[in-house]
Amino acid sequence: MKTKELYDEFLITSMVGGFEPIEIADATDTKITGTDGKEYLDCFSGISVVNAGHGHPKVIAAAKEQMDKYIHTCTYVYYQPRAGELAQKLAEITPGNLQKSFFGSSGAEAIEGAMRLAKHYTGGNEFVALTNSFHGRTYATLSITGNSGRKIAGGPYMPGAVFSQSPFFYRCPWGSKTEEECGEKAAKALMETIKLHTANNVAAFIAEGLMGEGGLIVPPDNFFPLVKQMLEKEGILFICDEVQSGFGRTGKMFGIDHYGVTPDIMTMAKGIASGFPLSAFTARADVGDAFTPGSHLSTFGGNAVSCAAALANIEVLQDGLIENSAARGEQLKAGLIEMQGEFPIMGDVRGRGLMIGVDLIKDADKTPNTEAAAAIKIACREAGVLIGVGGSANVLRVQPPLTFTADNVDHVLATIKEAMQGINTELA
Repeated sequence: MKTKELYDEFLITSMVGGFEPIEIADATDTKITGTDGKEYLDCFSGISVVNAGHGHPKVIAAAKEQMDKYIHTCTYVYYQPRAGELAQKLAEITPGNLQKSFFGSSGAEAIEGAMRLAKHYTGGNEFVALTNSFHGRTYATLSITGNSGRKIAGGPYMPGAVFSQSPFFYRCPWGSKTEEECGEKAAKALMETIKLHTANNVAAFIAEGLMGEGGLIVPPDNFFPLVKQMLEKEGILFICDEVQSGFGRTGKMFGIDHYGVTPDIMTMAKGIASGFPLSAFTARADVGDAFTPGSHLSTFGGNAVSCAAALANIEVLQDGLIENSAARGEQLKAGLIEMQGEFPIMGDVRGRGLMIGVDLIKDADKTPNTEAAAAIKIACREAGVLIGVGGSANVLRVQPPLTFTADNVDHVLATIKEAMQGINTELA
């Protein structure tokens, strides 16, 4: 069958919809090529997955070498060395005293595993999360997702999940004048939520190191240190969701590294293996020991090929790409902030590393401008630059591979500026 016929058939036989009108023929480093020969600069990285770029030679070579030996033996039945080596590597690169890892296949699986571990360790059965958060699309992960747009027609949800206001300074519900004030109020609100809206049986608080789907929200510098101190007094665990913000995306190995805080459990996926399906959650040794053999299982978790790819991927990231993420992110952010003066609808520019968002607004009340975001995304795609949207579908998301060059950043800035010039950018 021809490509177009296959595409049409897939739409009929699949529950997937909403494709970008691109049929992908090839992807290399920062470039995607369509079957029509058109080339695109990828600024979304498969939603922050190919952090080392599409098809990095070292990652592909490691995966091929493992494939020549064996692909699957079920890591939870037979020991296979790549999983052991990766567990050791995660113990080295995760913050503080995180030591024991469990492998799965997806971010949502890692989150649910971490939730189960928290229940085993604490004996609690409640969870506290943040508004605007996103943790996955399975039953439990949607139950602790605070981004309401992702939860439509999925309820009723799991009992025992409550939400506290996110530390979102640009749209701070307390009208804070500084980020520090917003962080302090959000931390206090969290503890009030636990006190007033739970049955005092909380296993864990869960939050992202940088909130991706919620609109690239960066918690204030004081938020996590205050929260961790408060949680420890109550015997409540802190699960840090690094599924999207991990592996160099924010200019450090993990988003939480910007705060000098060690979670009790950390979840990872997406950028861990540069596109090979893999996830993990890593915990303190005493927390991890709450699982005994058979407590939890994942048939495909810790797949040998994915683990081999992950080991090579981490080596590539540590060889300068994390520092490049920080440098190119500063360049990108500075260029977008400069652009704000020309285009009033650019209400806020925020992010860390190569995880940058532009909050588009309609008026002085900061009403989300979803129409402008959609138009700019399309204009950029037609000009050969692929970006995403998030938040209330009004935040432009620029999350390219960490191999981006200074010239790549300049090209993206010029493309976004041209797209802005093509729409009405005045406030109502």
